[in-house]
Amino acid sequence: MSTNIFGNPDVIVVGAGNAAACAALAARENGASVIMLEAAPVEDCGGNSRYTAGVMRVVFNGVDDLSQIIPDLTEEEKKSVDFGTYTTDQYFDDMGRITQYRTDPDLCEILISRSFETLVWMRKKGVKFQASFGRQAYKVGGKFKFWGGLAAETWGGGPGLVENEHKACEREGIRIFYETPAIALLTDDDGQVCGVKAKHKGRNVEIRAKAVVLACGGFESNAEMRTRYLGPNWDLAKVRGTRYNTGLGIKMALAVGALPYGHWSGCHAVGWDLNAPPFGDLAVGDNFQKHSYPWGIMVNARGERFVDEGADFRNFTYAKYGSVILSQPGMFAWQIFDAKIIPILRDEYRIKQVTKVKADTLEELVKKLDGVDAEACLREIAAYNRAVRTDIAFNPAIKDGRRTEGLKIDKTNWANLIDTPPFEAYAVTCGVTFTFGGVKISTDGEVEDTAGKPIPGLFAAGEMVGGLFYHNYPGGTGLTSGAVFGKIAGTSAAAYVRK
Repeated sequence: MSTNIFGNPDVIVVGAGNAAACAALAARENGASVIMLEAAPVEDCGGNSRYTAGVMRVVFNGVDDLSQIIPDLTEEEKKSVDFGTYTTDQYFDDMGRITQYRTDPDLCEILISRSFETLVWMRKKGVKFQASFGRQAYKVGGKFKFWGGLAAETWGGGPGLVENEHKACEREGIRIFYETPAIALLTDDDGQVCGVKAKHKGRNVEIRAKAVVLACGGFESNAEMRTRYLGPNWDLAKVRGTRYNTGLGIKMALAVGALPYGHWSGCHAVGWDLNAPPFGDLAVGDNFQKHSYPWGIMVNARGERFVDEGADFRNFTYAKYGSVILSQPGMFAWQIFDAKIIPILRDEYRIKQVTKVKADTLEELVKKLDGVDAEACLREIAAYNRAVRTDIAFNPAIKDGRRTEGLKIDKTNWANLIDTPPFEAYAVTCGVTFTFGGVKISTDGEVEDTAGKPIPGLFAAGEMVGGLFYHNYPGGTGLTSGAVFGKIAGTSAAAYVRK
């Protein structure tokens, strides 16, 4: 097939999500001609970025910093809302604590130190941001207070982010070729990457370029790779996002000598509706998630609580609890709430496509929990209620210390009695978001080989980058990482082309 339609690009970016778009825009800004190759058709383009809520974890030292990212903040909002701060030190502390201090220190420092400037750059490219009131703020004492270190999200969530980035690419003359998965890297006799083999609408093509940026996701959509690297039963997990992140980019890099790096047996996985489809549904987006569990309890098939639902803010536990749910009998759990908490459940609990039961008594409720030992569950709830420290006030905006005492697994914060009808319960299983294992990159976004040397002409960003996340993940860091390292990879690819 003729490859004339692809032109003679300086840089090929493989992928069309947030990391890929930032790479393409940065390369173009630095003088390179750029094309993007997207495996998905146009209606499903944008990788996992399109399935996100668009929240981005960024350093800000106060509302004046936020105003540079969110210029639409009103003077009234600046005065009446407690946005708090999220300092460099707080970001480092969270990344260290959450990853059990395994995060690559050099990459982590770049992620954090360049987070603010990168979001400001994205805004100037046309990405719109807004304050994350609906997800990251609670009204306490008549005033909105932000919690968990997150305050900014992209306008329109993931779909809005991808739409605005693709519009920016169009303005910059960056063409996106859909239904064109890259399947192998081309190298010359000196080992330099000089293009890709791809399939364009089912036909084999070779596209030459002076540099390639791989930003086409992890292997979360590949059941065989999930089982091989994450372990038994991971082939049965639901996939939260795109079906197109099959690990091809990682395989392409490894085939030319890239160093595997990071937590290959780890991933971001959450509580996801039990009857959600096998892959993400853009009409529902991320609303199959069920993330109000810190205010209630979760029980397994034995009717037992199996985790401290209030161990930390949801932002710092949700990405690891999917794995815990997968390890339970039958790979499911039920989240239980009473009438005191139901009004403050997140919006995702109110969608039509939800696996939910409701009852006026706990005795009725436990009988409706499919697959659960009802008598054991009733005993568990009674024991939990007896253990709650009711002398401590409930406050969802802080770690309130309202705990249980004397249980096999105590709840550390937000322990509310389950005693006020009507009662509701929601069935969840494991939804995998993205995998943590990838390839090693330099601080300039170059893919390194097994000897620790850059592979000439090859760069990577986004989920393909290994070494940032281990065991767990601070919410909102994925999009920020994609943007930061996408911008770096694109800038470095353009510099490589000039050289």
